[in-house]
Amino acid sequence: MTLSYPNRQAIHSGGSDTIGGEFGTPPMDDKRLFLRHFLAALAYRTQKALRGAPGDFGCFKAADGVRTPAELVRHMTSVLGYARTFFLGGRYRPEPLPSLQAETLRFHEMLEDLARHLEVGTPLLNDMTTERLIQGPFADAMAHAGQLAMLRRLAGAPVPPENFVVADIDPKRLGTDQAEPVSPDEIWPEAPAGWVPPTLK
Repeated sequence: MTLSYPNRQAIHSGGSDTIGGEFGTPPMDDKRLFLRHFLAALAYRTQKALRGAPGDFGCFKAADGVRTPAELVRHMTSVLGYARTFFLGGRYRPEPLPSLQAETLRFHEMLEDLARHLEVGTPLLNDMTTERLIQGPFADAMAHAGQLAMLRRLAGAPVPPENFVVADIDPKRLGTDQAEPVSPDEIWPEAPAGWVPPTLK
């Protein structure tokens, strides 16, 4: 299904998270602010799991019946597309794309689109609530980001650990260009051969 959207500039808020933007958008309430930060955390966690992955990681097959990373990212897009239907109506089912990179770009575009609906105050349909968005599709997508990290480990290229509490997560940064870790671990017992602690780089 193809859905059309308003001009991006027309719905972009130029103000801060707590005030209306230059186009007269109303301020977001606390629940929508929280949801948008959650999407930013999801963007960060997804790129954390994908950054530095081997070139063939997209087609890595852990076992029969287990999604490849490319299939998993497409499923994450589908889950968030389902969430978006509670703003727009209709149905959403993404077609397979030819590469993990393409799937990843579409996933981040979906994140950005959902965030815009939160920001401009698009009303929720069918008695949906922010709480049920969290417990359903938003939580599902975050769980799948963790699965991507697990697939990295199974593929022999584990993701370096960090303290996510202090991660540089910005609600306005939802694309693939995410910040580097603020507090990466200096000790990593399971590190692969050749890993160097951050302070020694």
